[in-house]
Amino acid sequence: MNSDTPSPITIPALLARKSRGEKIVALTAYDYLMARFLDQAGVDMVLVGDSAAMVCAGYETTLPLTMEEALYHNRMARRGVQRALLVADMPFLSYQVSVEEAMRNAGRFFKEAQVGAVKIEGGAAVVSAVKQMVQAGMPVMGHLGLTPQSVHKLGGYTVQARERIAAEQLLDDALLLQDAGIFALVLEKIPRLVAKSVTERLEIPTIGIGAGPDCDGQILVTHDMLGMFEDFKPRFVRHYASVANVIRQAIQQYGADVRAGSFPGDDESY
Repeated sequence: MNSDTPSPITIPALLARKSRGEKIVALTAYDYLMARFLDQAGVDMVLVGDSAAMVCAGYETTLPLTMEEALYHNRMARRGVQRALLVADMPFLSYQVSVEEAMRNAGRFFKEAQVGAVKIEGGAAVVSAVKQMVQAGMPVMGHLGLTPQSVHKLGGYTVQARERIAAEQLLDDALLLQDAGIFALVLEKIPRLVAKSVTERLEIPTIGIGAGPDCDGQILVTHDMLGMFEDFKPRFVRHYASVANVIRQAIQQYGADVRAGSFPGDDESY
Protein backbone atom coordinates (compact mmCIF):
# COMPACT_ATOMS: atom_id res chain seq x y z
CA MET A 1 0.00 0.00 0.00
CA ASN A 2 1.54 3.33 -1.06
CA SER A 3 1.28 6.66 0.74
CA ASP A 4 -1.57 7.79 -1.53
CA THR A 5 -3.80 4.84 -0.58
CA PRO A 6 -6.45 5.74 2.03
CA SER A 7 -6.21 3.93 5.35
CA PRO A 8 -8.33 0.78 5.62
CA ILE A 9 -11.71 1.12 7.32
CA THR A 10 -11.57 -0.52 10.75
CA ILE A 11 -14.33 -1.52 13.14
CA PRO A 12 -13.28 1.15 15.70
CA ALA A 13 -13.49 3.69 12.89
CA LEU A 14 -17.05 2.60 12.07
CA LEU A 15 -18.05 2.77 15.73
CA ALA A 16 -16.66 6.31 15.89
CA ARG A 17 -18.82 7.30 12.92
CA LYS A 18 -21.95 6.85 15.03
CA SER A 19 -20.75 9.15 17.78
CA ARG A 20 -19.87 11.80 15.19
CA GLY A 21 -23.13 11.41 13.30
CA GLU A 22 -21.37 10.39 10.08
CA LYS A 23 -23.29 8.00 7.85
CA ILE A 24 -21.82 4.63 6.85
CA VAL A 25 -22.02 3.62 3.17
CA ALA A 26 -22.33 -0.09 2.40
CA LEU A 27 -23.02 -2.11 -0.76
CA THR A 28 -22.74 -5.72 -1.88
CA ALA A 29 -20.23 -7.40 -4.18
CA TYR A 30 -19.71 -11.01 -5.23
CA ASP A 31 -16.57 -10.84 -7.36
CA TYR A 32 -13.25 -9.06 -7.82
CA LEU A 33 -14.32 -6.46 -10.36
CA MET A 34 -17.43 -5.18 -8.58
CA ALA A 35 -15.63 -5.17 -5.23
CA ARG A 36 -12.85 -3.14 -6.82
CA PHE A 37 -15.35 -0.61 -8.21
CA LEU A 38 -16.98 -0.20 -4.79
CA ASP A 39 -13.65 0.15 -3.02
CA GLN A 40 -12.37 2.72 -5.50
CA ALA A 41 -15.62 4.71 -5.16
CA GLY A 42 -15.11 5.07 -1.41
CA VAL A 43 -17.69 2.64 -0.01
CA ASP A 44 -17.03 1.98 3.69
CA MET A 45 -18.27 -1.60 3.88
CA VAL A 46 -18.49 -4.30 1.21
CA LEU A 47 -20.86 -7.15 2.09
CA VAL A 48 -20.46 -10.38 0.17
CA GLY A 49 -24.12 -11.18 0.62
CA ASP A 50 -25.88 -14.50 0.46
CA SER A 51 -28.00 -12.60 -2.08
CA ALA A 52 -25.44 -14.06 -4.50
CA ALA A 53 -27.80 -17.04 -4.63
CA MET A 54 -30.40 -14.83 -6.31
CA VAL A 55 -28.31 -12.26 -8.16
CA CYS A 56 -25.56 -14.54 -9.45
CA ALA A 57 -27.13 -18.00 -9.45
CA GLY A 58 -30.76 -17.23 -10.28
CA TYR A 59 -32.41 -18.91 -7.28
CA GLU A 60 -35.66 -17.52 -5.88
CA THR A 61 -34.29 -17.25 -2.32
CA THR A 62 -30.92 -16.98 -0.58
CA LEU A 63 -31.25 -20.44 0.99
CA PRO A 64 -29.44 -22.61 -1.61
CA LEU A 65 -26.07 -20.83 -1.23
CA THR A 66 -23.49 -23.24 0.19
CA MET A 67 -20.44 -22.58 2.35
CA GLU A 68 -18.11 -23.44 -0.50
CA GLU A 69 -19.91 -21.07 -2.85
CA ALA A 70 -19.90 -18.30 -0.24
CA LEU A 71 -16.18 -18.78 0.36
CA TYR A 72 -15.53 -18.62 -3.39
CA HIS A 73 -17.38 -15.29 -3.73
CA ASN A 74 -15.58 -13.87 -0.69
CA ARG A 75 -12.15 -14.87 -2.00
CA MET A 76 -12.90 -13.10 -5.27
CA ALA A 77 -14.15 -9.95 -3.54
CA ARG A 78 -11.17 -9.90 -1.16
CA ARG A 79 -8.77 -9.37 -4.07
CA GLY A 80 -10.72 -6.28 -5.13
CA VAL A 81 -10.86 -4.58 -1.73
CA GLN A 82 -8.00 -2.56 -0.25
CA ARG A 83 -9.77 0.06 1.88
CA ALA A 84 -13.34 -0.99 2.76
CA LEU A 85 -14.29 -3.42 5.51
CA LEU A 86 -15.08 -6.75 3.83
CA VAL A 87 -17.94 -8.62 5.53
CA ALA A 88 -18.92 -12.21 4.75
CA ASP A 89 -22.61 -13.08 4.94
CA MET A 90 -22.76 -16.54 6.53
CA PRO A 91 -25.14 -18.75 4.50
CA PHE A 92 -28.15 -20.67 5.73
CA LEU A 93 -27.31 -23.58 8.08
CA SER A 94 -23.67 -22.53 8.40
CA TYR A 95 -24.25 -21.21 11.94
CA GLN A 96 -27.68 -22.41 13.13
CA VAL A 97 -26.90 -26.09 13.82
CA SER A 98 -24.51 -25.59 16.75
CA VAL A 99 -22.14 -23.07 18.26
CA GLU A 100 -19.24 -25.33 17.36
CA GLU A 101 -20.23 -25.46 13.70
CA ALA A 102 -20.85 -21.72 13.65
CA MET A 103 -17.35 -21.14 15.02
CA ARG A 104 -15.76 -23.50 12.52
CA ASN A 105 -17.54 -21.99 9.52
CA ALA A 106 -16.94 -18.40 10.63
CA GLY A 107 -13.28 -19.21 11.07
CA ARG A 108 -13.09 -20.44 7.49
CA PHE A 109 -14.13 -17.01 6.21
CA PHE A 110 -11.33 -15.35 8.17
CA LYS A 111 -8.70 -17.98 7.29
CA GLU A 112 -9.58 -18.77 3.67
CA ALA A 113 -11.06 -15.47 2.45
CA GLN A 114 -9.32 -13.05 4.82
CA VAL A 115 -12.51 -11.13 5.55
CA GLY A 116 -12.74 -8.44 8.20
CA ALA A 117 -16.03 -9.61 9.73
CA VAL A 118 -18.96 -11.99 9.30
CA LYS A 119 -22.71 -11.31 9.37
CA ILE A 120 -25.41 -13.60 10.75
CA GLU A 121 -29.18 -13.30 10.95
CA GLY A 122 -31.34 -13.66 14.05
CA GLY A 123 -31.76 -12.54 17.63
CA ALA A 124 -31.71 -14.50 20.88
CA ALA A 125 -31.22 -17.82 19.09
CA VAL A 126 -27.77 -16.80 17.79
CA VAL A 127 -26.48 -14.94 20.85
CA SER A 128 -24.40 -17.90 22.09
CA ALA A 129 -22.70 -18.23 18.71
CA VAL A 130 -22.06 -14.48 18.55
CA LYS A 131 -20.43 -14.50 21.99
CA GLN A 132 -18.11 -17.36 21.08
CA MET A 133 -17.10 -15.80 17.78
CA VAL A 134 -16.37 -12.43 19.36
CA GLN A 135 -14.41 -14.01 22.20
CA ALA A 136 -12.34 -15.81 19.57
CA GLY A 137 -11.51 -12.49 17.91
CA MET A 138 -13.96 -12.73 15.01
CA PRO A 139 -16.01 -9.52 14.56
CA VAL A 140 -19.74 -10.13 13.95
CA MET A 141 -22.44 -7.96 12.42
CA GLY A 142 -26.06 -8.78 13.28
CA HIS A 143 -29.19 -8.70 11.14
CA LEU A 144 -32.79 -8.22 12.36
CA GLY A 145 -36.15 -7.39 10.83
CA LEU A 146 -36.72 -9.13 7.52
CA THR A 147 -34.18 -11.93 7.69
CA PRO A 148 -34.19 -13.53 4.22
CA GLN A 149 -32.96 -16.90 5.47
CA SER A 150 -36.24 -17.16 7.42
CA VAL A 151 -38.40 -16.28 4.42
CA HIS A 152 -40.57 -19.39 4.74
CA LYS A 153 -41.19 -18.79 8.44
CA LEU A 154 -42.00 -15.13 7.82
CA GLY A 155 -44.37 -15.95 4.96
CA GLY A 156 -42.53 -13.93 2.33
CA TYR A 157 -40.56 -10.71 2.00
CA THR A 158 -42.99 -8.60 4.03
CA VAL A 159 -42.41 -5.62 6.33
CA GLN A 160 -41.55 -6.77 9.86
CA ALA A 161 -42.12 -5.30 13.35
CA ARG A 162 -45.28 -3.44 12.43
CA GLU A 163 -47.05 -4.40 15.64
CA ARG A 164 -45.96 -3.10 19.06
CA ILE A 165 -45.11 -6.53 20.47
CA ALA A 166 -42.98 -7.39 17.43
CA ALA A 167 -41.22 -4.01 17.60
CA GLU A 168 -40.47 -4.52 21.29
CA GLN A 169 -39.10 -8.00 20.56
CA LEU A 170 -36.86 -6.59 17.85
CA LEU A 171 -35.45 -4.03 20.28
CA ASP A 172 -34.90 -6.73 22.91
CA ASP A 173 -33.03 -8.85 20.34
CA ALA A 174 -30.96 -5.85 19.27
CA LEU A 175 -29.89 -5.19 22.85
CA LEU A 176 -29.06 -8.87 23.38
CA LEU A 177 -26.91 -8.90 20.26
CA GLN A 178 -25.17 -5.70 21.31
CA ASP A 179 -24.41 -7.22 24.72
CA ALA A 180 -23.09 -10.33 22.96
CA GLY A 181 -20.55 -8.16 21.13
CA ILE A 182 -21.76 -7.37 17.61
CA PHE A 183 -20.16 -4.22 16.16
CA ALA A 184 -23.07 -3.22 13.91
CA LEU A 185 -26.64 -4.27 13.16
CA VAL A 186 -28.45 -4.50 9.83
CA LEU A 187 -32.14 -3.54 10.09
CA GLU A 188 -34.11 -4.72 7.08
CA LYS A 189 -37.60 -3.77 5.95
CA ILE A 190 -39.03 -2.43 9.19
CA PRO A 191 -41.02 0.77 9.87
CA ARG A 192 -38.95 3.94 9.96
CA LEU A 193 -39.98 4.83 13.52
CA VAL A 194 -38.99 1.39 14.80
CA ALA A 195 -35.57 1.67 13.17
CA LYS A 196 -35.15 5.17 14.60
CA SER A 197 -35.98 3.95 18.10
CA VAL A 198 -33.56 1.02 17.88
CA THR A 199 -30.82 3.26 16.47
CA GLU A 200 -31.21 5.71 19.34
CA ARG A 201 -31.08 2.95 21.96
CA LEU A 202 -27.98 1.21 20.61
CA GLU A 203 -24.38 2.29 21.09
CA ILE A 204 -23.33 0.46 17.91
CA PRO A 205 -24.18 1.58 14.36
CA THR A 206 -27.32 0.42 12.60
CA ILE A 207 -27.22 -0.20 8.86
CA GLY A 208 -30.60 0.15 7.19
CA ILE A 209 -32.07 -1.50 4.13
CA GLY A 210 -35.69 -0.52 3.77
CA ALA A 211 -35.62 0.87 7.32
CA GLY A 212 -35.76 4.61 6.66
CA PRO A 213 -33.19 7.41 6.85
CA ASP A 214 -32.57 7.45 10.59
CA CYS A 215 -30.17 4.49 10.69
CA ASP A 216 -26.46 5.17 11.06
CA GLY A 217 -25.77 3.85 7.57
CA GLN A 218 -27.39 2.32 4.52
CA ILE A 219 -26.85 -0.76 2.39
CA LEU A 220 -28.37 -1.94 -0.88
CA VAL A 221 -27.71 -4.84 -3.20
CA THR A 222 -25.45 -3.21 -5.78
CA HIS A 223 -27.10 -4.99 -8.70
CA ASP A 224 -30.45 -3.54 -7.56
CA MET A 225 -29.09 -0.03 -7.15
CA LEU A 226 -27.48 -0.13 -10.61
CA GLY A 227 -30.62 -1.42 -12.30
CA MET A 228 -28.96 -4.69 -13.29
CA PHE A 229 -31.20 -7.16 -11.44
CA GLU A 230 -34.66 -6.87 -12.96
CA ASP A 231 -36.55 -9.84 -11.49
CA PHE A 232 -38.17 -7.51 -8.95
CA LYS A 233 -37.66 -4.04 -7.47
CA PRO A 234 -38.36 -3.58 -3.75
CA ARG A 235 -39.87 -0.24 -2.75
CA PHE A 236 -36.74 0.63 -0.75
CA VAL A 237 -34.46 0.43 -3.81
CA ARG A 238 -33.49 3.58 -5.69
CA HIS A 239 -32.09 3.06 -9.19
CA TYR A 240 -28.96 5.16 -9.69
CA ALA A 241 -28.41 3.74 -13.18
CA SER A 242 -30.06 1.46 -15.74
CA VAL A 243 -27.07 -0.74 -16.44
CA ALA A 244 -29.14 -3.68 -17.73
CA ASN A 245 -30.32 -1.58 -20.68
CA VAL A 246 -26.78 -0.36 -21.39
CA ILE A 247 -25.47 -3.95 -21.41
CA ARG A 248 -28.25 -5.20 -23.71
CA GLN A 249 -27.76 -2.31 -26.12
CA ALA A 250 -24.00 -2.87 -26.24
CA ILE A 251 -24.45 -6.58 -26.96
CA GLN A 252 -27.03 -5.87 -29.64
CA GLN A 253 -24.67 -3.36 -31.28
CA TYR A 254 -21.82 -5.87 -31.14
CA GLY A 255 -24.05 -8.47 -32.78
CA ALA A 256 -25.08 -6.03 -35.50
CA ASP A 257 -21.45 -5.10 -36.21
CA VAL A 258 -20.38 -8.75 -36.45
CA ARG A 259 -23.26 -9.63 -38.79
CA ALA A 260 -22.55 -6.57 -40.95
CA GLY A 261 -18.86 -7.42 -41.17
CA SER A 262 -17.80 -4.10 -39.61
CA PHE A 263 -16.19 -5.79 -36.59
CA PRO A 264 -13.34 -6.40 -36.39
CA GLY A 265 -12.06 -3.52 -38.45
CA ASP A 266 -8.57 -2.28 -39.23
CA ASP A 267 -8.12 -0.91 -35.68
CA GLU A 268 -8.90 -4.31 -34.13
CA SER A 269 -6.75 -6.33 -36.53
CA TYR A 270 -3.01 -7.14 -36.55
